[in-house]
Amino acid sequence: MALKATIYKADLQVADMDRHVYGDHALTLARHPSESEERMMVRVLAYALHAQDGIAFTKGLFDVDEPEVWVKNLAGEITLWIDLGQPDEARIRRACSRAAQVVVLCYSSSCEVWWKQIAGKLARFSNLTVLQLAADTAQALAGLATRGMRLQCMVQDGEIWLNSETESVAVKLTALMSPR
Repeated sequence: MALKATIYKADLQVADMDRHVYGDHALTLARHPSESEERMMVRVLAYALHAQDGIAFTKGLFDVDEPEVWVKNLAGEITLWIDLGQPDEARIRRACSRAAQVVVLCYSSSCEVWWKQIAGKLARFSNLTVLQLAADTAQALAGLATRGMRLQCMVQDGEIWLNSETESVAVKLTALMSPR
Protein backbone atom coordinates (compact mmCIF):
# COMPACT_ATOMS: atom_id res chain seq x y z
CA MET A 1 0.00 0.00 0.00
CA ALA A 2 1.33 3.42 -0.97
CA LEU A 3 1.85 6.01 1.71
CA LYS A 4 -0.45 9.00 1.49
CA ALA A 5 0.41 12.65 1.72
CA THR A 6 0.12 14.37 5.09
CA ILE A 7 -2.17 17.38 4.98
CA TYR A 8 -1.09 20.63 6.63
CA LYS A 9 -3.23 23.75 6.88
CA ALA A 10 -1.68 27.19 7.11
CA ASP A 11 -3.24 30.58 7.66
CA LEU A 12 -0.61 32.82 6.12
CA GLN A 13 -0.61 36.58 6.51
CA VAL A 14 1.69 38.41 4.12
CA ALA A 15 2.83 41.99 4.69
CA ASP A 16 5.38 42.78 1.99
CA MET A 17 6.03 46.47 2.41
CA ASP A 18 8.73 46.45 -0.27
CA ARG A 19 6.25 45.34 -2.97
CA HIS A 20 3.14 46.81 -1.29
CA VAL A 21 1.48 43.39 -1.19
CA TYR A 22 -0.73 42.51 1.77
CA GLY A 23 -3.08 39.59 2.18
CA ASP A 24 -4.37 36.61 4.06
CA HIS A 25 -4.02 33.19 2.46
CA ALA A 26 -5.65 29.96 3.61
CA LEU A 27 -3.26 27.27 2.37
CA THR A 28 -3.67 23.52 2.20
CA LEU A 29 -0.36 21.74 1.81
CA ALA A 30 -0.04 18.10 0.89
CA ARG A 31 3.35 16.91 2.16
CA HIS A 32 4.40 13.87 0.14
CA PRO A 33 6.03 11.10 2.25
CA SER A 34 9.34 11.78 0.48
CA GLU A 35 9.19 15.51 1.26
CA SER A 36 10.71 16.85 4.46
CA GLU A 37 9.07 19.50 6.62
CA GLU A 38 12.06 21.68 5.72
CA ARG A 39 11.24 21.52 2.00
CA MET A 40 7.55 22.08 2.65
CA MET A 41 8.30 25.21 4.67
CA VAL A 42 10.63 26.50 1.95
CA ARG A 43 7.63 26.10 -0.41
CA VAL A 44 5.54 28.21 1.99
CA LEU A 45 8.30 30.83 2.10
CA ALA A 46 8.50 30.94 -1.71
CA TYR A 47 4.72 31.37 -1.86
CA ALA A 48 4.79 34.18 0.71
CA LEU A 49 7.64 36.06 -0.98
CA HIS A 50 5.89 36.00 -4.36
CA ALA A 51 2.25 36.27 -3.22
CA GLN A 52 0.05 37.85 -5.89
CA ASP A 53 -3.09 37.15 -7.89
CA GLY A 54 -2.90 33.79 -9.63
CA ILE A 55 -0.28 32.21 -7.34
CA ALA A 56 -0.76 28.53 -6.56
CA PHE A 57 1.01 25.42 -5.39
CA THR A 58 1.25 22.80 -8.11
CA LYS A 59 1.56 19.03 -8.19
CA GLY A 60 5.31 19.61 -7.69
CA LEU A 61 6.86 16.27 -6.77
CA PHE A 62 4.10 14.40 -8.58
CA ASP A 63 4.60 16.09 -11.97
CA VAL A 64 8.03 16.78 -13.45
CA ASP A 65 6.52 19.30 -15.88
CA GLU A 66 5.36 21.63 -13.11
CA PRO A 67 7.28 23.76 -10.61
CA GLU A 68 6.58 23.88 -6.88
CA VAL A 69 4.77 27.20 -7.13
CA TRP A 70 3.59 29.15 -10.12
CA VAL A 71 1.64 32.20 -11.11
CA LYS A 72 -0.63 32.04 -14.11
CA ASN A 73 -2.39 34.98 -15.70
CA LEU A 74 -6.02 34.94 -16.82
CA ALA A 75 -5.00 33.60 -20.24
CA GLY A 76 -3.39 30.57 -18.55
CA GLU A 77 0.16 31.66 -19.35
CA ILE A 78 2.83 31.01 -16.71
CA THR A 79 4.16 34.37 -15.58
CA LEU A 80 6.25 33.03 -12.68
CA TRP A 81 7.80 29.58 -12.22
CA ILE A 82 9.36 28.79 -8.82
CA ASP A 83 11.53 25.70 -8.37
CA LEU A 84 13.19 24.55 -5.16
CA GLY A 85 16.45 22.78 -4.56
CA GLN A 86 19.01 22.09 -7.23
CA PRO A 87 17.27 21.46 -10.55
CA ASP A 88 19.37 20.38 -13.52
CA GLU A 89 20.17 22.63 -16.45
CA ALA A 90 17.58 21.00 -18.75
CA ARG A 91 14.76 21.66 -16.26
CA ILE A 92 15.81 25.29 -15.81
CA ARG A 93 16.13 25.77 -19.57
CA ARG A 94 12.64 24.33 -20.07
CA ALA A 95 11.24 26.58 -17.32
CA CYS A 96 12.85 29.69 -18.85
CA SER A 97 11.21 28.91 -22.19
CA ARG A 98 7.77 28.37 -20.63
CA ALA A 99 7.56 31.22 -18.13
CA ALA A 100 8.11 34.96 -18.24
CA GLN A 101 10.08 34.80 -14.97
CA VAL A 102 11.81 31.84 -13.28
CA VAL A 103 13.03 31.70 -9.68
CA VAL A 104 15.14 28.88 -8.27
CA LEU A 105 15.39 28.79 -4.48
CA CYS A 106 18.30 26.61 -3.36
CA TYR A 107 18.30 25.76 0.34
CA SER A 108 20.72 22.95 1.16
CA SER A 109 24.31 23.01 2.38
CA SER A 110 25.48 21.75 -1.05
CA CYS A 111 24.11 24.82 -2.86
CA GLU A 112 27.50 26.33 -3.57
CA VAL A 113 28.81 23.14 -5.17
CA TRP A 114 25.71 22.88 -7.38
CA TRP A 115 25.94 26.55 -8.34
CA LYS A 116 29.63 26.35 -9.32
CA GLN A 117 28.83 23.44 -11.63
CA ILE A 118 25.80 25.00 -13.32
CA ALA A 119 26.30 28.79 -13.23
CA GLY A 120 28.12 29.09 -16.57
CA LYS A 121 25.41 27.14 -18.37
CA LEU A 122 22.68 29.50 -17.11
CA ALA A 123 24.29 32.88 -17.83
CA ARG A 124 22.32 33.32 -21.06
CA PHE A 125 18.88 33.34 -19.40
CA SER A 126 17.67 36.90 -18.83
CA ASN A 127 14.48 35.82 -17.01
CA LEU A 128 16.18 33.69 -14.32
CA THR A 129 16.74 34.49 -10.65
CA VAL A 130 18.67 32.07 -8.44
CA LEU A 131 18.46 32.60 -4.69
CA GLN A 132 20.25 30.80 -1.89
CA LEU A 133 18.68 30.24 1.51
CA ALA A 134 21.16 29.21 4.21
CA ALA A 135 20.75 25.58 5.24
CA ASP A 136 20.42 26.48 8.93
CA THR A 137 17.64 28.95 8.11
CA ALA A 138 15.77 26.26 6.14
CA GLN A 139 16.08 23.97 9.16
CA ALA A 140 14.76 26.73 11.43
CA LEU A 141 11.76 27.14 9.10
CA ALA A 142 11.03 23.43 9.55
CA GLY A 143 10.69 24.14 13.27
CA LEU A 144 7.66 26.33 12.49
CA ALA A 145 5.77 23.45 10.86
CA THR A 146 2.66 22.12 12.56
CA ARG A 147 -0.42 20.51 11.06
CA GLY A 148 -2.43 23.69 11.73
CA MET A 149 -0.13 26.71 11.31
CA ARG A 150 -0.75 30.41 11.76
CA LEU A 151 2.12 32.20 10.03
CA GLN A 152 3.02 35.78 9.27
CA CYS A 153 5.56 36.77 6.64
CA MET A 154 6.83 40.32 6.88
CA VAL A 155 9.15 41.95 4.36
CA GLN A 156 10.47 45.44 4.93
CA ASP A 157 13.58 47.12 3.53
CA GLY A 158 14.86 43.78 2.25
CA GLU A 159 14.53 42.09 5.64
CA ILE A 160 12.32 39.01 5.77
CA TRP A 161 10.73 37.44 8.84
CA LEU A 162 8.55 34.35 9.00
CA ASN A 163 6.73 34.10 12.31
CA SER A 164 4.53 31.49 13.94
CA GLU A 165 2.56 32.01 17.13
CA THR A 166 5.59 30.98 19.19
CA GLU A 167 8.73 31.49 17.08
CA SER A 168 10.32 33.88 14.60
CA VAL A 169 12.83 33.11 11.87
CA ALA A 170 14.88 35.81 10.17
CA VAL A 171 15.31 34.88 6.51
CA LYS A 172 18.28 36.06 4.48
CA LEU A 173 18.39 35.25 0.80
CA THR A 174 21.57 35.57 -1.24
CA ALA A 175 21.11 36.34 -4.92
CA LEU A 176 23.37 34.04 -6.93
CA MET A 177 21.89 35.31 -10.21
CA SER A 178 19.50 38.15 -10.99
CA PRO A 179 17.66 38.98 -14.20
CA ARG A 180 19.46 41.34 -16.54
